[in-house]
This record gives sequence, structure tokens and C-alpha cells, in this order.
Amino acid sequence: MAAEGTTPDNDKPPQPSPREGLRAVWRLAGHERWAFVLAMAVLVASTAFLYAAPLVPKAVFDLVLDPVAEPSAISRAIIGWLGGVDRVRDALWLPAVAMLAIAALSGVAIHLKTRFATGAAERVARRTRDRMYDHVQRLPCSTLDGIPSGDLVQRCTSDIETLRMFLANQATEIGRSVLMLLVPLPVMLALDWRMALASIVCIPAMLWFTAVYFRRMGPNFGVKEAAEAKMTANVQENLTGTRTVRAFGRAEFENGRFAASSAAFRDADRTLFRHYANFWAASDLLCFLQLVIVVSLGAVFVSRGSMSAGSYFYFLTVVAMFIWPVRMLGRMVVESGKALAAVVLLDEILAKPEERDLDPAAADALALATEGAGLAIRFDGVGFAHGAGPKVLDGVSFEVKPGETLGVVGPSGAGKTTLVQLLLRFHEPDAGTTHVDGQPLARIPRAAIRNATGTVLQQPFLYSKKLRENIVAGLAAGAAHDAGIEQATQTACIHESIVGFPEGYDTVVGEKGLTLSGGQRQRVAIARALVRAPRLLILDDALSAVDMHTETSILDGLRSRVAGQTRIIVSHRLSAVMDADQVIVLEDGRITQRGTHAELIARPGLYATLWRIQTESDPEGDA
Repeated sequence: MAAEGTTPDNDKPPQPSPREGLRAVWRLAGHERWAFVLAMAVLVASTAFLYAAPLVPKAVFDLVLDPVAEPSAISRAIIGWLGGVDRVRDALWLPAVAMLAIAALSGVAIHLKTRFATGAAERVARRTRDRMYDHVQRLPCSTLDGIPSGDLVQRCTSDIETLRMFLANQATEIGRSVLMLLVPLPVMLALDWRMALASIVCIPAMLWFTAVYFRRMGPNFGVKEAAEAKMTANVQENLTGTRTVRAFGRAEFENGRFAASSAAFRDADRTLFRHYANFWAASDLLCFLQLVIVVSLGAVFVSRGSMSAGSYFYFLTVVAMFIWPVRMLGRMVVESGKALAAVVLLDEILAKPEERDLDPAAADALALATEGAGLAIRFDGVGFAHGAGPKVLDGVSFEVKPGETLGVVGPSGAGKTTLVQLLLRFHEPDAGTTHVDGQPLARIPRAAIRNATGTVLQQPFLYSKKLRENIVAGLAAGAAHDAGIEQATQTACIHESIVGFPEGYDTVVGEKGLTLSGGQRQRVAIARALVRAPRLLILDDALSAVDMHTETSILDGLRSRVAGQTRIIVSHRLSAVMDADQVIVLEDGRITQRGTHAELIARPGLYATLWRIQTESDPEGDA
């Protein structure tokens, strides 16, 4: 939720060059490029057939209906193909059948073009969508922290749809418009070079005008993309934090924020449509001017006898056929600016490096077993900072033997959660080394350490699914059975609550588990971690929302039912770590105290101070 009176700053909207956009499209098309090449090939055939059809009535005009006119070689060849002048004169239905046959061939080619291009576009869109989703799952946490989730949602949805539309429609339409102009030129020049030049006299002006507007509108597409991304992020943020917004009475302010982002999107769209209006008006004028030139000049040539009626008919037909596609070429080129902006953004996300293990060749040898005794953990002088910020951890060293429990306490911002994130390889340390089971953690595949660990983070996340599905979410399909699930939920002290629901374990929880209380969400998350029977269990302030009695029951259950497991318990509540084999106290990223609970309360320091405060106040969590 943004502070009142402030507006989130966005990066400058992307302004990709056409070359950058086309290169990105070419990369994303992948092995489907052949389908687009094939689509363009049949498009050439379709255009050739399309322009061949008017040559038939031209030949009839020149040789059958106007015997005085001097026929061209093309007309003689067509009439000869139809059986000669006499046969055509006696059977005028033959040219009609010939035109229908040519039109049918053109239609078949168009069908094939659409099938090839559309099918390939759908496959590219699906592959890109799947690739984007998979890529985002593998991006480092530091990268994801710098990308608004609304932007990622837009990239995976509307931007990929824009790419699909470009490949299926705009790209082929641009090719069709170019072919509609180029294919008839040789025939037109062969018939009458004067009329051929007159038929394209306005085309350079239209193309120049298109280029001008493309350069002018290109940045506006980037502005619109940025405005849409901000609006999407605004919606997602407020839907996720709707309870916070209502609790602080910020609904009106958030409505104002959304109205501002919506207005910015409207203004960007309105600017584009204003450019469109100017473009369409000018291009329509040029199209009509081109038609007037052909009609007028052709009429003059026919009246003087320097051009046959058949040729005049052909020029009128052909110009009417290519002038509007050329006009649409401008629209397609201009609208492709939006597609190119979207594609460049997609390509930028896909180009970001994924999490990679440093030594893939040794992955098998260093992989951790997911079953067995607890893990041994050792930190040696570990330091870490987020980017150029201050150090979050500085020279942290400790050792946890298999089956031991480590308690981690300290004030907020001391680096407790960062320590957990380094152990799970969400981040890599800037200094020092970490070992797990005697192996350098940097050389252990991320999947191996995460599969051997059951983690309950500070803010437990639940899917909008059945409780049973949430509990087994970390397991392979079919890996859990009802007895294992029930044992985990009993240890997490959530079984009785679940069976009390009308649907029991089949109860569907709301998005992020918001239909459960905070304590219930934490206990379901603990059950999800326990059902995996991990070698290492990490509870990152995972008992903060449960009462003291429930906390004691959970910790007793862990000790009695999960023997040999290594545990790291991060907590602000010292009662959660008082039975740990070792407790470390973090302050400003450094370990300032270490020892057992009994040893630490007997020494002056932060731990003893916190213990005195907490035992005097005896707080109760909210179950």
C-alpha cells in the first residue's frame, strides 16, 4: 500500500527499435520459423492467383468484345488456353469458370496460409507461456524482488497474447500487403508502363506517411504498456491486501490510486487513437487520390485509343485490389509497434539468468539423500548484503550436529530470516562458506537441499485448494497416505480443527488460506513440512500466531514423534527455543551470544533481557 500523496515510480517505458523487436520475435519463434516461411510461400501463390483472375476478363474484352483493339501477348495466351476466340465467343461461361477455378486456388492457398501461420502462432504462444512460467519459477529471489508481480502477470498473459496476434495476423498481413503491391507490377508494366507508374504514384507518400507515424507512435505504445502494467499491479496489490486496506480505512485513497492509474492508461490510449485518427484520415485521402488518378488518366488513354478497354478494366481492378491492403499495411506496421514493445519485454525477462548450480557435473555425487538421519550444518564466517546495501549477516559461524535443534533469536532485522534463506540457497553468501553433511553448500544442487528440508516461512502460503492438497503440496504424486497426513496434522495440532470443518480434509480454503485464522494457517504449513519427514526442519517464526499451550504441544510432538531430525527454530518467543541444544542470538547481523537456554539466562545480555520481559508479561498468541 503506497503512502498517501506518493505515486510509485516506474522505469521509463521501453522504446525498442524495430530491429530489436524483430530479432526478439525471431528468437521466440524458434523451430516454428519454417511454418511461417511456408505460410509466406503459399501467400505468394495466393496473391499470384488473385491477380491472375482479372486477366481473364481483360482477355475477353480485348479479343472477343472489342475485336478492333490490339491484344497483348498475355490476352492471346489466355484466350488460347480457353480454346480460342470462336469457342469463347460461343461459350462465354468458360471465362467465368476459369475465374472461379483461379479464385478457388487462391482461396485454398489463403486457407493454407492461415492454417500454417495461426497454428504456428498458437504453438509459439503456448511454448512461450510455458517457458515464461517455468523461467520465472527459476529466477533468483534477488531478481524477482526487483520485478513487480503485476508486470510479470502482464508478461505471461497479455504480452504473450499480443505476440500471438502479431504472428498470426499482423506479420502475415504485412507480408500480404507487400505482395499485393509487388506481384502485379511486372504485369502492369508489361501492359502499359504509363498507367503502371500512375497506379503507384501515391504509394511512396503513403509509405513515408506510415514510417513517420510509426516513429511517432512507437514510444506511445511503450507508455501504454507501462500504464497498463501499473494498473495491473495496482489491482493485484489491492486485491491481495484488501483486509489491510479496509482495516486502515484506506479504501477511498486506494480508489484514488486506481483511478489515477486507470486515467493514465486512458490518456495513453487516447493519445494513440488521436494518432490513429490522423493516420486514417490522411491515408484515406491518399487512397482516394490514387483511385481518382487511375480512373481519370485511364479514361483519357482509352478515349484517345492508346489503351484498350480490357487493360483499363485490369488497372481499375488491380489498383482497387492493392490500394486498400497498402493502406492496411500502414495500420499493421503501426500496430506492430505494440507487439514489438511487448516482445522485447518478454525477451528481457527470458534473458535474465536463472538459478544455476555451480558444479552440475558433481551434482549426483553431492546430492543429499532425502531420507535418513538429520543433516549436519556448519556456517563459517558467512556474510551477506542485499546488493549495495548494508551487511545483513557479518561473520556468522555456528555448527549444528545431526539430530540437534538450533534456536535463533534476535530483534527484527537482525538477519534471522536471511540466515534461513542462505541455507535454502535463495541467495548466495558474499563471504564465508556453508557446509551441509560436510559438503560445500554452494556445490550441492538447490533441489537437493530443498527436498531434504521441510520449511515453514514467516508468512505461510496456502493454495486456494482443499486442505488435503495443501498438506501434500510438497510431495510427489501419491507419496502420502491418509495415515501419514493425519500423523503430521496431529503433531502440528491442527487435526482436531480440520475434522471439525463440515468438509474435513476436503475443505477448500480461500486464496492464500485467508478463510483460516493465522494460527490455523501456520499449523497447516507445519503439517505440510512434517508430512515430508524431512532431514532438516526449519520453523521461521512459525509459532508466532499460536498460543503457548499449542506451541508446547507442537514442540513436544516434534521431540517425541520425529526423532533424529535436525531442526532450526527461529523465533521471537523464547519459550520456543528454550529446549534447543544450542541457541544463538543475532544482533545487527552478528552472533552476540550463544549457548543453551540455561546458560544464556544466567548471563547479562539481550537473551536474558528478553526472557525477563517475556516471562513477566506472559503473552498469549492468537490461535
